[in-house]
Amino acid sequence: MFSKILIANRGEIAVRILRACREMGINTVAVYSEVDRDALHVSLADEGYCIGPPAAADSYLNQSAILTVAAAAGAEAIHPGYGLLSENAEFADLCRQCGIAFIGPAPEVIAKMGDKEEAKRTMQGACVPVIPGCGLVADLEEAEIRALEIGYPLLVKARAGGGGRGIRLVKTGGELKGAFLSASEEARSAFGDGGVYLEKYLDHVKHIEVQLLCDNFGNVVCLGERECSLQRKNQKLLEESPSPAICGDMRERLTEASVKAARAVGYTGAGTVEFLVDGEGAFYFMEMNTRLQVEHPVTEMVTGIDIVKWQIRIASGLPLDFTQSDVSLRGHSIECRINAENPAAGFRPGGGRVSLLHVPGGPWVRFDTALYQDYMVPPYYDSMIGKLIVHAGTRQEALRKMRAALCELTIEGVDCNRDFQLELLQSDAFQSGNYTTGFIKSGGLND
Repeated sequence: MFSKILIANRGEIAVRILRACREMGINTVAVYSEVDRDALHVSLADEGYCIGPPAAADSYLNQSAILTVAAAAGAEAIHPGYGLLSENAEFADLCRQCGIAFIGPAPEVIAKMGDKEEAKRTMQGACVPVIPGCGLVADLEEAEIRALEIGYPLLVKARAGGGGRGIRLVKTGGELKGAFLSASEEARSAFGDGGVYLEKYLDHVKHIEVQLLCDNFGNVVCLGERECSLQRKNQKLLEESPSPAICGDMRERLTEASVKAARAVGYTGAGTVEFLVDGEGAFYFMEMNTRLQVEHPVTEMVTGIDIVKWQIRIASGLPLDFTQSDVSLRGHSIECRINAENPAAGFRPGGGRVSLLHVPGGPWVRFDTALYQDYMVPPYYDSMIGKLIVHAGTRQEALRKMRAALCELTIEGVDCNRDFQLELLQSDAFQSGNYTTGFIKSGGLND
């Protein structure tokens, strides 16, 4: 087992990893930007080092600075969390060259699954259902030809990156040129790769993801599925496990397809296979996330398995000490993402000083955050400032518990989306479980 780990991240996920390390008796190294000098993850770590100015490109994405600190501090491994460098194959390879363990899959796997077009081709070879579409298109002329073959509506999608960027919906041929150029430019700006491909647009679908743990000895275990269909502009807002739409037979088929996907690429560590599920019960591979997911706590709640600790154990060379037959989903869990944004002002993100903070409590209520009283939320990073997670015996109990927890959560001095989350929970569609990825956009709630 590692004796010291550097956490190459910030905010709530850095705090989450630090706490797991502390429980495992592992020393921790924090890195931080100049504006994060007083951040919670810095004060909780055994050691902390400033790696640059506020902009992420100059600090949390500064690979050489992070590796220099890791080597100087004697860290044996780096945990990238999610976002930032977590799916950067170049960084994972540099870690390997420096003799530092990267807590995640091999760089070759990250690269293969990070190329969405290559990932789709790999899944086809593994007999995992994929969304109809075409491979990488060289230019607008080829895109127009392929679009006619696929049929409208369709999506122009970046082959690199994620987080909803580099994706454009095209309803008619007249919209293709603008969508193609803007998606390519956004992808080039965000990920340094402007390559795009086309995919049939599936409407009224659910976004379901399956959590996997895979060790270095060929063992693959599925930890159930998560429902992630409540989204705004392709960004998840609320997740729950298990999905209210997935029954026993479909769960078995999703599990089988996900295990096939992991084995097809020789996956190791914690990973997630994402699917779109239509109203007829058919499902299609969308992508594989080669990292820890933001919404991993709901799976931890229903399985009792600490995913972060298992990431660390697997990276250190330990085998899974349980099998698929040992995994059972108990009760129901819901997670609401708390973002520093103003829904009444078009979801404008913002920062500010937390003048009052009250965190809800009670059995099976969890708030993952890096906030504290008088903390200054910087405007330089992702707007998510916390995740409120609850667990109960049934979905209805979990709904009531989450409503109560949201009502109790108090964050003053910084705008947040707490009331918008309450609206989502109280909607008829959510309460029935009969909601899809287009719920907010279609007018279920104001976007």
